[in-house]
Amino acid sequence: MTLNADVFWSFRSPYSYLAIGRYRQMAEDYDLTINLRPVYPLAIREPNFFERNHPNWLGYTMRDMFRVAQFHGIPFGPPRPDPIVQDVMTRKIAEDQPYIFRLTRLGQAAARRGKSLAFCHEAAMLIWGGAQNWHEGDHLLGAAERAGLDLAELDAEALAEADALDVEISANQVALEASGHWGVPTLVFEEEPFFGQDRIDMAIWRMEQKGLARRS
Repeated sequence: MTLNADVFWSFRSPYSYLAIGRYRQMAEDYDLTINLRPVYPLAIREPNFFERNHPNWLGYTMRDMFRVAQFHGIPFGPPRPDPIVQDVMTRKIAEDQPYIFRLTRLGQAAARRGKSLAFCHEAAMLIWGGAQNWHEGDHLLGAAERAGLDLAELDAEALAEADALDVEISANQVALEASGHWGVPTLVFEEEPFFGQDRIDMAIWRMEQKGLARRS
């Protein structure tokens, strides 16, 4: 019996990147379908989020995400450029955001084709894995091809159907909050949310209780 789970995920979240390879491996190792549902990051949904945080928040997060990457052996580096244009010192979000809307709409277009997990993983490995100028040249073209997709087709859809894709992305956010959480990455299985890259083993444990089996 194939089990199903949703993963709510953002291109700007370092922890989303640090989790997605393991989510993808889960779907390969187990009789499991994972539907990755992209959402816009907090910088878009709540631009004042960073101003409300404790002054230690940014420093600890930077230290921890590098530590998690080292622990799991995941290539990791600051995105160049950041998917969100933001002044790191003042935490102010720029009004002009040339990257995140394209990326998230591409992810949702991939979700329409049942390939968002693969595409978002491939793209995230560029953004967070050390590739410079991931938005230029053939970087995203290669990511799409490795996921079995055509970037030109996705980009055309992201432009022509931007409003419809944004409605779907908003529905993803509503579904995330209805599950009982609000942040990413969150895996939801049978209406139970597992928030964070450090809850993957617990999610597998729960799914095994419901019959999760390894692929033969």
